[in-house]
Amino acid sequence: MPSAAVIPITRSVEFDAALVRRLDQQGPRYTSYPTADRFHAGFGPDAYRATVAALRAQPGPHALSLYLHIPFCESLCYYCACNKIITQDHGKAVQYLDYLEREIAMQAALVADLGPVTQLHFGGGTPTFLTDEQMDGLLAGLRRRFDFASDEAGEFSIEVDPRTVDAARVHTLRRQGFNRISLGVQDFDPDVQRAVNRIQPHAETVAVLEAARAAGFRSISVDLIYGLPLQSVASIGPTLDKVIATRPDRVAIYNYAHMPHLFKAQRLIDPAHLPDGETKLAMLGVCIERLTKDGYVYIGMDHFALPEDDLARSQASGQLQRNFQGYSTHAAAQMVALGVSAISAVGRCYAQNEKVLSAYYEKLDAGELPLARGTALDDDDLLRRDVIGALMCDFALDFDTLAIPGGVPAADYFAAEIARLRPLEEQGLLCIGSRGIKVKLRGRLLIRNVCMAFDRYLHTPLPEGPQRPRYSRTI
Repeated sequence: MPSAAVIPITRSVEFDAALVRRLDQQGPRYTSYPTADRFHAGFGPDAYRATVAALRAQPGPHALSLYLHIPFCESLCYYCACNKIITQDHGKAVQYLDYLEREIAMQAALVADLGPVTQLHFGGGTPTFLTDEQMDGLLAGLRRRFDFASDEAGEFSIEVDPRTVDAARVHTLRRQGFNRISLGVQDFDPDVQRAVNRIQPHAETVAVLEAARAAGFRSISVDLIYGLPLQSVASIGPTLDKVIATRPDRVAIYNYAHMPHLFKAQRLIDPAHLPDGETKLAMLGVCIERLTKDGYVYIGMDHFALPEDDLARSQASGQLQRNFQGYSTHAAAQMVALGVSAISAVGRCYAQNEKVLSAYYEKLDAGELPLARGTALDDDDLLRRDVIGALMCDFALDFDTLAIPGGVPAADYFAAEIARLRPLEEQGLLCIGSRGIKVKLRGRLLIRNVCMAFDRYLHTPLPEGPQRPRYSRTI
């Protein structure tokens, strides 16, 4: 692909390599605002309970979204930046589930009567590290304490490593109530798989995907990564061919961020084998071109979906939401996250559990919520969260929809932010009008850059001593 390629791609995105190259920088992914680096240890269980009480005082019902973190994996994938525990000892799950049940009971006592569970997501780690019987017991406990929406109305998803399940297990997951499944693939190239310690035969993955389709899963997603060791423009093409041939409902293509100073597993990757920036950019262009040419809609960030999938329909109807699991279909649900390191987003706060298993257990042994840190949101935080959410999900911002403190006109309240956006407007990424902001097709890939203009914390000087956190590249 020529380095200056401009690819006009259907109606959902435009890839301009020169523009991306010029504007690529470090920045938050905005799965929350304020971002997680702003959480602090001063926010604990009492503050969380006060936030729930304030939410309870507001008119309801309030839909709930439950996230459960299952941290165990049988083997180490070198690229992985998730909170995980590598073990072959499945007995560890018995102890973990006992503590998880305690946390579920505590959270249910606080929030279960607020409204129905319209979303459920199991992430990890590898959720299918649990046996069928353990999964049955965990789900039964959740249903005893929470009121779940129907299968037709709710989205109940699970992340699956295709190497850990067979067709029978996939059908069992559907029987257990999951209606959306996400399959980790990353790359089908054998050399790349060896370089990241994840050997995953193509036929094995296809068998799991076909089983999910036969079992009646409403949506099937495949996760890929570009920028892995030994990947190239030539090598990623066959992987895309194989994925597109199976026609998953959603495809996520993540940019590999090599940050060995933060993630020990990545130190096992030879940096000499990583593709350079130009190669990664070309790979991204190939991925976008192929997926959109074959009918996938660009949702935002790393996500693509078929037009008939719930994700694309939610975006079209203005119901799309961005949270710690990426993009989701139910706007305004209160997210209650359970398990080690999990992050809740309830009312006017974020609250993160202890990241280390022993500390998580210790808090629960003391009869307390296992929170390690969090943050309360003020009126400005809530406003900016709405602004960033609208831009990330809708690529547009309507000033008239904003609840600005004191009724100040948006153009005045965000004068500094609009000034920061002017250079992006001059480069053709967006249009700024008296009624709002519209991100153009060529600006959609750089939506994080647009949102950074509204991030108050990025533009607030830090006290002497602390360093700015290091983020991944915006592309």
